[in-house]
Amino acid sequence: MNQATPGTERRRGGRWHDAGFFGGLGALTGVYVVLILALLVADFGFTSMADLGAAIASREILYAVKLSLLTCTVSAVLSLWVAVPAGYLLSRYNFPGRRWIDLVIDIPIVLPPLVVGLSLLILFQTVFGRAIENALFPVTYQIPAVILAQFTVACAFAVRTMRVCFSQISARPEQVARTLGCSRGQAFFRVTLPQARQGIVSAGILAWARSLGEFGPILVFAGATRMKTEVLPTTVFLELSVGNLEAALAVSLLMVATAAVVLGLARLFGMRGGLG
Repeated sequence: MNQATPGTERRRGGRWHDAGFFGGLGALTGVYVVLILALLVADFGFTSMADLGAAIASREILYAVKLSLLTCTVSAVLSLWVAVPAGYLLSRYNFPGRRWIDLVIDIPIVLPPLVVGLSLLILFQTVFGRAIENALFPVTYQIPAVILAQFTVACAFAVRTMRVCFSQISARPEQVARTLGCSRGQAFFRVTLPQARQGIVSAGILAWARSLGEFGPILVFAGATRMKTEVLPTTVFLELSVGNLEAALAVSLLMVATAAVVLGLARLFGMRGGLG
């Protein structure tokens, strides 16, 4: 009669513990995945292609689609203009006030969206805000208000992404470039920035997607005026406010499809950037 050795029993016990561990992880992950899939299945089951086609053909919704594409793109570009230098600065250098700046950048992430919109509205009621509107162009309840509301929130996420990106890039090649005669700026643009292209794509995609889903700040600061400051999230709100659940759901599914395409492109270009 064969008798299991203590080492064999320990290995068997370890396998059972590993199976239980991974089973628990899979179960918890699966609950959330099933919830998301259930939401999508419920949405698609409630509407039809006819409802979706009628919604997309609507003049108001077509305007909201065009305005969303325009404002999200502008907001994403502006976010990158800030996120790249800010992320590099916060990841590579220690300077007085660095922690406070890092904290301030996180404020739009943790603030309730309506508070962000209200703060923007109050800002442009001050002498400073009115001077900007008088000297340049109207902002409040206009298209620039949509862009500013999107940018205020999306830029914080882009900065976080770029900070992580630059933190993962070794500073050694940049230091070597400086010993070979490059200035700090030349070393950044010629050595570090090309290595960060995948992170830049990710930050831009994240900022664009975050702008697409922004609602609270836009509602308060830009309003929800049809054919003027109406973007896709406010279209959902307007359709729901008049009881048109089918149109609201159709627009929601359109946003889901747009987000899926954007995420797919982010993965595609991200992989290509990694292979390059």
